[in-house]
Amino acid sequence: MTDAAFISCRGLSKRFGEHVVLDELDLDVTRGETLVVLGHSGTGKSVLLKHINALLEPDAGTVLCEGTDLSTLRESQLVAVRRKVGMLFQGGAMFDSLSVEDNVAFALDQHDICHGRERDDRVAHLLELVGLAGTQKKMPSELSGGMRKRAALARSLALEPEALLYDEPTTGLDPVTAQQINVLIRDLQGRFGLTSVVVTHDLASAYFVADRMAFLYHGKIELTGTVEEMRATSHPVISEFLSAGVSGVQS
Repeated sequence: MTDAAFISCRGLSKRFGEHVVLDELDLDVTRGETLVVLGHSGTGKSVLLKHINALLEPDAGTVLCEGTDLSTLRESQLVAVRRKVGMLFQGGAMFDSLSVEDNVAFALDQHDICHGRERDDRVAHLLELVGLAGTQKKMPSELSGGMRKRAALARSLALEPEALLYDEPTTGLDPVTAQQINVLIRDLQGRFGLTSVVVTHDLASAYFVADRMAFLYHGKIELTGTVEEMRATSHPVISEFLSAGVSGVQS
């Protein structure tokens, strides 16, 4: 683990049955950066995210958050890690039976953090941050896809995390709405100094939000680098992937 790494994976391995998904993977995420993880469908990008905030346990290897090995923590101790490392799930994972207000305040209520006027004010502030001021009483079914993503992002920010994990944040959105989400990711990083890990198939999004990129291939991180370094690589698989994304036929 480098001195500046907020998150560090060493020898991280995971298999499901006979299928090896992560194979002794090494990766560092520097404090305050946005790292985009690229790779073909089914290569384990979302599985990697779920190890970073301890939703999955590795078969081997370690995930360190600020130097603490997550595998050594009891479930009760992992609560603090999950408060520190928030996650925006693919599709938003909103609770359809709860209002926007109650979705955003879900973690606040679960951890008994605030009540009454303080709760209302915090929810209003979070919704304003993501451009959804005044939507507290709406139900998720009344929101567009982009608005649902924004509301889910507000919920992810409720516990004031130091890091955010984004699983395909622009999937299913039109180009204008997707770019609004991209701008929001960059704005939140700049405003709060968030450490971010973004899994995406959307290369326009990746190029816009990334400080660095990492390419996941056959269970390992094949290459890390800046956008310019990734575009300049002669690695045949990565070059083909980036070229296919530009031409609109990326897998």
